[in-house]
Amino acid sequence: MVLANLMLLILEAVLGFFSLLLIARFYMQWSRVSFRNQIGHFVIALTDWLVFPARRVIPGLPGLDLASLIPAWLAESLLVLAEFWLRGFSFGSSYGLATVLILSLGMIETVRLFVFLMIGVVLISAVMSWVNPYSPFAPLFSSLARPFLRPLQRIIPPISNIDVSPLVLLLLFQIVLLLLATLRGAVVPFIA
Repeated sequence: MVLANLMLLILEAVLGFFSLLLIARFYMQWSRVSFRNQIGHFVIALTDWLVFPARRVIPGLPGLDLASLIPAWLAESLLVLAEFWLRGFSFGSSYGLATVLILSLGMIETVRLFVFLMIGVVLISAVMSWVNPYSPFAPLFSSLARPFLRPLQRIIPPISNIDVSPLVLLLLFQIVLLLLATLRGAVVPFIA
């Protein structure tokens, strides 16, 4: 059991980090944020080996780089499969249903990872706007957070010149995480 937990920890660290990079690449392209910065170069350098060959097979939609998103989803699905396999779950006789459920859980985990990425982006953006708005990374994180913050900023006015929309957005992200956990809990019993 300890060895299974150790293997699962290593798989979660490696596949989770790689999925996070692929999701970041997808989101940066969708939000049209420049990759001409250290973080963009880092993401490109670590994901190009998979994304370029995947583009030959996976067509993109206008504005959406599915060659980044689909491998992230498959990596998360593989991680879910490894988790159940290492924990000794029996997939029963219906491998087709188990495959659909594993892919569904992989999608839930991909969305969950995206929400965690956005929580980090919003936190970093808010802290940089208060502490060091002239940092070279401030425009990058501001651009990444803007698509989610702008609609809230239209509704919620600043209070004493302090923008509270990041706090509201973080609360909304927490609600989404709670809903995803509930959805995952509803799907898991069908696999065992």
